[in-house]
Amino acid sequence: MTQDVKEIFGESGGPGGTGASPPAPAALAAKVRTLAPSMTRSMQRVAEAVAGDPAGCAALTVTGLAELTGTSEATVVRTARLLGYPGYRDLRLALAGLAAQQQSGRAPAITTDIAVDDPIADVVAKLAYDEQQTLADTAAGLDTTQLGAAVAALAGARRTDVYGIGASGLVAQDLTQKLLRIGLIAHAHSDPHLAVTNAVQLRSGDVAIAITHSGSTGDVIEPLRVAFERGATTVAITGRPDSPVTQYADHVLTTSTSRESELRPAAMSSRTSQLLVVDCLFVGVAQRTYESAAPALAASYEALAHRHRSTPRH
Repeated sequence: MTQDVKEIFGESGGPGGTGASPPAPAALAAKVRTLAPSMTRSMQRVAEAVAGDPAGCAALTVTGLAELTGTSEATVVRTARLLGYPGYRDLRLALAGLAAQQQSGRAPAITTDIAVDDPIADVVAKLAYDEQQTLADTAAGLDTTQLGAAVAALAGARRTDVYGIGASGLVAQDLTQKLLRIGLIAHAHSDPHLAVTNAVQLRSGDVAIAITHSGSTGDVIEPLRVAFERGATTVAITGRPDSPVTQYADHVLTTSTSRESELRPAAMSSRTSQLLVVDCLFVGVAQRTYESAAPALAASYEALAHRHRSTPRH
């Protein structure tokens, strides 16, 4: 084993350590699903192995896992660190914990791969399971410190601009509608030109939020960059925590998504996880601004109440 690998493989908090608490065992599978698309192919093999057989991999040394996956010891250690563990020893402990959890409550024997000839009942079951898994993964991987900071910024913002394109644009509209109903000033922008021209008006005390699963959507990154340079507090909601959009984000909220298939594009599950993050932001803001949010929400309900009453038939 080379010296640099030995250092990284060392005790938690030692040379090469991250200094942060490693993810809980329950969050390991979520981290793998979220980060695997941005990994090298060799690192993906390691990540897929530990997520697919945590009990078996927990029994392997770093050399054994490298041989199993056809990679190197350095690749195994780099994968462990990318997943949030200071060294491979910490990853093995998490794998053992995950294996114990799985044995105490086995996951449903169901796959989310949907075939063209699947009965509609199977489609419903598979989609329901996949949605549940996506939400659980997002919740497990969400950084509550970053979430709390974003909530604080939103609660005190003079104005909030939200950027999103396509399916992410629908989520942006959902967030702004929620904020508007509790009396806050918020705008959703799906037109890239309007997004940038509005971003130049932002300043310190304002908030800009970019929603992009890939983290590389230029029409979303550009207005966030402008807002960042103007001094606004910036937030990125993305499935790729190392993507280009994060370089202009003061706070990053990571979402999870299931594996894309022909009949279930990634936009479907990414939207599910984005909506969970949006709801967390909204509830957090409503809690912080309850004295003004509660009357505003009540007023909005009252204003629309007559539209929901049934009219008598003649």
